[in-house]
Amino acid sequence: MARKILFYETGPAEVLKIVEVATPEPGAEEIRIRVKAIGLNRAEINFRAATYGPPPAFPAQLGLEASGEIDAVGSGVSGLGVGNAVSVIATFGYTQYGLYGDLVLAPARSVVKHPANLSWEEAAASWMPFTTAWTGLIDLAKLTSNDAVLITAASSSVGLAAIQVTRREGAIPIALTRSSRKADALLQAGAAHVIATEEKDVEEEVKRLTDGKGARVVFDAVGGPSFAKLVSSTSMDGLVLTYGVLSKQMNSFPAVQVFRRRLTIRGFAANTGLDDNARLDALKSYILPGLASGEFKPRIAKTFPFERIVDAHRYLESNEQFGKVVVTV
Repeated sequence: MARKILFYETGPAEVLKIVEVATPEPGAEEIRIRVKAIGLNRAEINFRAATYGPPPAFPAQLGLEASGEIDAVGSGVSGLGVGNAVSVIATFGYTQYGLYGDLVLAPARSVVKHPANLSWEEAAASWMPFTTAWTGLIDLAKLTSNDAVLITAASSSVGLAAIQVTRREGAIPIALTRSSRKADALLQAGAAHVIATEEKDVEEEVKRLTDGKGARVVFDAVGGPSFAKLVSSTSMDGLVLTYGVLSKQMNSFPAVQVFRRRLTIRGFAANTGLDDNARLDALKSYILPGLASGEFKPRIAKTFPFERIVDAHRYLESNEQFGKVVVTV
């Protein structure tokens, strides 16, 4: 038997239940992983609480990224074997695979042997943040040196990964956070500048920091009323990337600013385009060397044991974390 975290109704963290299920058997081009650590994601909270997206079919599962050892291999799998230390890239949805468990299945194409310098916790905390940053900043924005990049929710795991990717490309990461309480930590994490959005006028600060040009790229996970300020802080022909809705209020849309600046507003999900093998290979080729060299380093805010999954979800919902929340198995 295996243990898995399921929920039978939507709602608060308490709906999550640890249940025993039959040990899953890998099918063609699948592997089974004995999980060591699980990375938690904001999207999982929204899915559990039904705050956006289609309602789940019950019992519902969660989990998009994990690390562990390969326990069994299905037919048609090459390059991976029992005992390999691996981590999982989220190229799939919850209805296909759920990684909140101690023995789970994953598609072989989505599994990588992670660098030996990573702990289980770091390996489980790497792929969703850096995949999101790569998709937005490299694949879509084609970031170049000296581009100014506004990064909202900068103390989140994705925000911190975006700072590192921006730095690697020689561009200028400008971190946005609600208060100055996390400013020093963000500067230490690689941000060139930090703007506390509840204390400073974002548009004025961006103009000051960019000699009046504005930022070519906005990397936004928040939306809501602050969206108009982000749009007003862009340069001519700028790109506004939106991948999250942390604010539950409606976006304000400054149409005139969009017209005048000739802006492109583009939404994307972390796994955008990763059903294409060439794009998935490009992602791996970009992220793996960075993880191996230490140039890319996931930041772990706090770890919880598997049995405390409810507490882990509550902590993620608190927005107090600086980096990734990880569950150990």
